[in-house]
Amino acid sequence: MRTAYFDNASTTPVDTRVIDKMQSCLSTDGTFGNPASTTHSFGWMASEEVEWSRDVVADCIGADPREIVWTSGATESDNLAIRGTVEAMRESTGRTKIITMESEHKAVIDTCSHLDDIDVVVLKPRPSGLVCLDTLAKILDENTLLVSIMLVNNETGVVQPIQKISRLAHEVDAFVHSDLAQAMGKLPWTVDQLEIDLGSLSAHKVHGPKGIGALYVRRGRCQVAEQQHGGKHERGMRSGTLPSHQIVGMAEAYRLVNQEGHSEIQRLNQIRDQIEATLGNLGGIQINGKRGVPHILNFTVDGVDAERLMAAMPQIAVSTGSACNSATIEPSHVLKAMGLSRQQGLSSIRVSTGRMTTGNDVTILLDSLRHAISQLRSAA
Repeated sequence: MRTAYFDNASTTPVDTRVIDKMQSCLSTDGTFGNPASTTHSFGWMASEEVEWSRDVVADCIGADPREIVWTSGATESDNLAIRGTVEAMRESTGRTKIITMESEHKAVIDTCSHLDDIDVVVLKPRPSGLVCLDTLAKILDENTLLVSIMLVNNETGVVQPIQKISRLAHEVDAFVHSDLAQAMGKLPWTVDQLEIDLGSLSAHKVHGPKGIGALYVRRGRCQVAEQQHGGKHERGMRSGTLPSHQIVGMAEAYRLVNQEGHSEIQRLNQIRDQIEATLGNLGGIQINGKRGVPHILNFTVDGVDAERLMAAMPQIAVSTGSACNSATIEPSHVLKAMGLSRQQGLSSIRVSTGRMTTGNDVTILLDSLRHAISQLRSAA
């Protein structure tokens, strides 16, 4: 049976060039040392690899290398950004309000819900998936400490107007955090263009390894308090032995996506157009959210349960939403926030493409969708 992978928003296969770079940090003839070991050459060499990686990641997002803090991934970065800002800045600013959205990743929503003595305001997105800037402007006030809104939604691909959000927040001197995990290599941006203060990054969404990410923290603007203690690594913001092999893997993945991103965006847009055309011909299919990044496409098939649709095409890897919430049979909280009914949510599929997606894969997907949807509708 021919198989095809269309769940790249969940995770991506690691590029072989990234694997080669990582292997150089694992064996005795490579830079396997502890980057924090300052008494011998093994540690020095490993530290050089880590700092090279910091330079690369910073350059890719238009940041200063000193603004990059290594973490285990975007989930930890979200936690560190939100919890760390509250702990470091609440007392000095006297502010106790955070603003976020119902359509945010669970790493943001759940973190905010576990904060003590913080007023969390959760905005509902418009049916397009976009934030209402007028509503945001009305609730921003002198008590607002942080606004946390992701640049690219992981379930719909909707792109939020982060620069406008940042400018509104900065008018009341609030900090701005954005989860950037799905944005790298899928649209042009820098942290200065977004005007954000904190940004969460991940490697495994762009053909890098799992278990490594970073938090961008704008120098001279805000501080974050360490949430993981045990050594005062990363300038006192995140303790723990740095996994140099994963760090160089992230840097190489970012270097490649920065180098090849423009042509990749064009190719993925063409694939998306092809998929949307087929869905349009099938009829009774709604695309969810305003078109954003090219690699994420979320759609509802009228009268067809998503679980049954996936079961009817077992050779195709797609999803019904975020992998972080895949254990539940409830519909996506993102689609619910956008106004879709429970049944519409349960009839929705996310297709996400990546660097390894081939024309043959697309053919398999489209043939499978045509056959499965037609078969299920006939049986209804």
